[in-house]
Amino acid sequence: MPASGRYRLPGIKAPLAGTTALAVLIGAWFAAEGVRGADAMEAPPRIAAKAPARSAPAPAIPALAPSQPLGIRIPAIGVQTMLVGLDVLPDGTLDAPSPLTPQLAGWYQQGTTPGAAGTALAVGHYDSATGPAIFYNLSQLGPGHTIEVDRADGTTAIFTVDSVELHDGSAFPDTKVYGTTGRPELRVITCGGTYLPGPPGVAGGYQGNTVVYAHLSGVR
Repeated sequence: MPASGRYRLPGIKAPLAGTTALAVLIGAWFAAEGVRGADAMEAPPRIAAKAPARSAPAPAIPALAPSQPLGIRIPAIGVQTMLVGLDVLPDGTLDAPSPLTPQLAGWYQQGTTPGAAGTALAVGHYDSATGPAIFYNLSQLGPGHTIEVDRADGTTAIFTVDSVELHDGSAFPDTKVYGTTGRPELRVITCGGTYLPGPPGVAGGYQGNTVVYAHLSGVR
């Protein structure tokens, strides 16, 4: 398992930044969240995160110019936090916000910026040694919910959720999650599935990932 609070992304292909390409991150994601076997968080109960009524898909809106994201809000589950830039480490893992700050989220800063052409990537912890973390309720989202990303250029990119899926780490759909679709999209990822404790002195980890698929639907 990777070091506590990091995500494993082996076999990374050459990262490309900007508006024309997404860093295609190949490999399963596992997260060691700093909890021990019996302390792993149970799946959250369903909360009142009712999605708006489904309507006909809105036309795609133009991609925004690249601009660094500053923060993310997900009103339906009460998420509001800063976004810190994350890089891939020499061992092939994507760094994560510090386990000491489990209420922060991060974004892959060598890839697409949220709202620009391509698929942007945001990650955050599911739980921590002290309890639920920033994306504990991520699986409660559904189609029609919105995600807002404040950007350094003063704009807010608004994304609408298309689907939420739990992917087993042994069969992670790299192309589906990371590939470009021809419109500005966002993936928000945390760990999920079964928690397996590690051997003595080694952090355990969840064996899957919850992935939110969303597309750019507005800007203000």
